[in-house]
Amino acid sequence: MLFSCVSKPQQTIETSCEYAKYFDIVSSDQEKAIVVISPYNNSRDTLYINRNLSNIICMSSSQVAGLAEIGADSVISAVSGLRYITNQNLRNRKVTDVGYETALDYEKILSLKPDLLLTYTVSGAEPSYISRLRSLGVRVLALHDHLEDHPLARAEYIKLYGALTGMEDKADSLFASISSKYNALAIIGVNNPDKVKVLMNVPYGDAWYIPGGDSYMAKLIQDAGGVVLGSQEGSAASRVVRMEEAYALSQDADIWLNPGGCRTRDELVAFHHTFRYFGPIVKRLPIYNNTLRITPEGGNDFWESGSVRPDLVLEDLISVFSDQKGNLKYHFKVE
Repeated sequence: MLFSCVSKPQQTIETSCEYAKYFDIVSSDQEKAIVVISPYNNSRDTLYINRNLSNIICMSSSQVAGLAEIGADSVISAVSGLRYITNQNLRNRKVTDVGYETALDYEKILSLKPDLLLTYTVSGAEPSYISRLRSLGVRVLALHDHLEDHPLARAEYIKLYGALTGMEDKADSLFASISSKYNALAIIGVNNPDKVKVLMNVPYGDAWYIPGGDSYMAKLIQDAGGVVLGSQEGSAASRVVRMEEAYALSQDADIWLNPGGCRTRDELVAFHHTFRYFGPIVKRLPIYNNTLRITPEGGNDFWESGSVRPDLVLEDLISVFSDQKGNLKYHFKVE
């Protein structure tokens, strides 16, 4: 027997997680209860299982990464957007692609008879496709790892995947190793008195987004010994800046990080006519991008395996901030 249920909103929940805010696991001799806490209204969705799951559909690449990290990617029977998944095992197996939220192949999903479909949400309202899947008898669990602000909180979801597959001991041991390494590296970065001033991103459409001071990306930058220029302190939300402000910020930058799809300085200058006047271009300062490992269609392993290995991401950033481009896992120097 395996089933899920949704309860009414709760005010508080006691969690055993060290960093993650949006899930908990309660185990007994007979079953495990995996409790997902909504970041939108604090409601709970509880999945009870009394056996290890062996047939899981993943709608997010971070879910793929979490299962793969504990050696359980063999339980993944289907994904959403296989061409954007960097995991080579799944690409070689050519696992089923069930489509995207607004255009799911319900027939394929039902034919796979999954134990569970893992997905995510971007608002407090339940998407219609989740309601439909549940009405068809498909068990669905929406996770919120993408809304966790601390890098180790996102990595801690491997404990959830361990609980689903009966690999709790391996998941616990791996997370302990990841968190230990991350925290040891962060001590070095945080205590660095000479903070590296980081200009981040390029415009997306007409909007240039700067991550908030309490956001996931800002936390990584801070723990690596840097500071995000233009970041709003006390907020996890990104803010939009005008090109004029971005130019002013660039004059103070020591490094430019994650300039979109640009892989060379020439591409960056061609992206926008004002970039030739930006500080890192004029002063020949380091520019690095996090798109070292991408699929031909644009899937980025930084957001896949990097989500569960923040220790490797932090190791990268510390090297990047000292302009040491050897042995990087997710970044490369834009030259």
